[in-house]
Amino acid sequence: MTVLDPLPAHLVDDLVRRTLAEDLGLAGDLSTDAAIPADRWGVADLVARQAGTIAGLDVALAVFAAVDARTSATAEVADGDRVDVGTIVARVQGPTRALLTGERGALNLLGHASGIATATHEVVDAVAGTGARIVDTRKTTPGLRALEKHAVRCGGGHNHRFGLFDAVMLKDNHLVAAGGIRAAVAAVRERIGHTVHVEVEVDHLEQVPEALQAGADSILLDNLDDDALRAAVEVVAGRAITEASGGITPARARAVAATGVDVISLGWLTHSAPRLDVALDLRARR
Repeated sequence: MTVLDPLPAHLVDDLVRRTLAEDLGLAGDLSTDAAIPADRWGVADLVARQAGTIAGLDVALAVFAAVDARTSATAEVADGDRVDVGTIVARVQGPTRALLTGERGALNLLGHASGIATATHEVVDAVAGTGARIVDTRKTTPGLRALEKHAVRCGGGHNHRFGLFDAVMLKDNHLVAAGGIRAAVAAVRERIGHTVHVEVEVDHLEQVPEALQAGADSILLDNLDDDALRAAVEVVAGRAITEASGGITPARARAVAATGVDVISLGWLTHSAPRLDVALDLRARR
């Protein structure tokens, strides 16, 4: 099993609370509470209907426990594991009402995260041997960023900054507002600590030398074609981290990696990866 750091408990608790609040509203589960006796107990399997990479399993199982603390769950795989069609990823038992009430919320979280992990795994495989690192972006679903970035790690990718608070990225509009690359970097250096990483976005090859001279730690090469990326890498010559970004698809990732860039960031991973089909099969009752 792949060993990954789990999401912090406070983030899991908040995500599960919001998931259930959205689904249950003020009246609860009208269908289940009316159709299923309160004393009915059952066992259910969470099953992969597609092959892929699992992510978000702990969060999904926490949904059932939040509905009813009497439920218990056994994970059969771990986040980051590859599974085949029909693999039982976890087994949950407890009050049948809790299993049915928690079903959709758990599957939504598990399927979404596993879809991201699966897509990331495919892109990481595509660039294997090139030395390029696959990373995500801030193009995440509001409220789900921690889970989605965890899913990227489950797929073998890496995380870019988590938010506006943990790194400096001077994008095109920052440069316009600040008066150019040199002015923007100089202003930032006056105000931040020496440990804070500074990245500058450029969209023309001619801007690369200026970003280097200004002291950028990383240069984001935005929407450049492969020839321009290769030329930029030669100009940088290891003096800064080079990151290719902007409309890069999984199909193009290998060609981009071959240009020699250090990092490839794909917003597609978190905003467009198809969900992995997972289901809950209720298999016993008493």
